[in-house]
Amino acid sequence: MAQRAKVAKGGARGAKAAGVVKEARRAEVRLPPLRPFEGGELEPDGDYDGLEFGGLDLGAQDGGGALFMDCALVGCGIGETRLSRARFVDSVLTEPRGVGTDLVEASMRDVEVVDARLGGVQLHGSVLERVVVRGGKLDYLNLRKARLRDVIFEGCVLVEPDFGLASLERVEFRDCVVRGADFSGVRMKDVDLRAAGELGIARGVGSLAGAVISPEQLIELAGGFAAEVGVRVAGPWA
Repeated sequence: MAQRAKVAKGGARGAKAAGVVKEARRAEVRLPPLRPFEGGELEPDGDYDGLEFGGLDLGAQDGGGALFMDCALVGCGIGETRLSRARFVDSVLTEPRGVGTDLVEASMRDVEVVDARLGGVQLHGSVLERVVVRGGKLDYLNLRKARLRDVIFEGCVLVEPDFGLASLERVEFRDCVVRGADFSGVRMKDVDLRAAGELGIARGVGSLAGAVISPEQLIELAGGFAAEVGVRVAGPWA
């Protein structure tokens, strides 16, 4: 598997140079000097600008509709935190942890998520633009009907992510592990899967139009493609 990923990675660099797929524009977050957050609990529709949330347990709090601009969340617990329709702009989330975080219809622009340990995050209907997800592990990530543009998944583990009916444009999977992904009904444009160290698709192989995969990945996914078009594969002895 490591050898296969290495070949795919090299091929991706050469193919990009030839213009096979447009590269995602990487988020470049430059935070100003930050003030520590001392406001107690999150508030619905709160306005948080230039703050550092360091090592706080924000679990089960309600920050729905809040704006986080030029903020850093470092080592915070966000299990079951309500952040639906929240907006994150020019911000960094480092080592967030928790299960069941509600980010339904949230938006992220120029955001880095680093070494997350999250399960069952609800990003249904969210909008992600210029976002980097680097390191960590995300189980059962729900991105159904979300819009992703210029998003990079890098060196992370995604277990059973749900991209059903989402829109992906200039999205890259670099050196990451993708297991049991659901791409049902996805609309893709310039999606690069070639550098994924492991690519497992449970549903939606037929929705990969607009994506680029490596020859090695094509072989591994051949059974799924055959099943999608109703082709049975059997030897002459069958």
